[in-house]
Amino acid sequence: QVQLVESGGGLVQAGGSLRLSCAASGRTFSRHVMGWFRQAPGKERDFVAAISWSGDNTIYGDSVKGRFTISRDNTKNTVALQMNSLKPEDTAVYYCAARPYSGLVVSTTRYDYWGQGTQVTVSS
Repeated sequence: QVQLVESGGGLVQAGGSLRLSCAASGRTFSRHVMGWFRQAPGKERDFVAAISWSGDNTIYGDSVKGRFTISRDNTKNTVALQMNSLKPEDTAVYYCAARPYSGLVVSTTRYDYWGQGTQVTVSS
């Protein structure tokens, strides 16, 4: 069982940056692929980024490539999402997710554990 708690959301102007963090409980954190997703009002939950067990491999959604960076620290059981050059369309609730298998995947159904989410609002 893994419990996830996100932090770092807030209000930022377009062009600014935010860093989200996700703290995970559980002894097997290093054996979980970690992902970030986001959900805007009235829309489906979309894939943002994912990172492999070791942190050596990452994948990103097309809309955030080149602007967002996912990273993890297995010694601290944390995963982070550095968000730069933010746009109003990045406004959403951001969720941290974990799956106890290898392989980077983008579907919400492939992740077993979810945090409660943190709000990110980008003003124009």
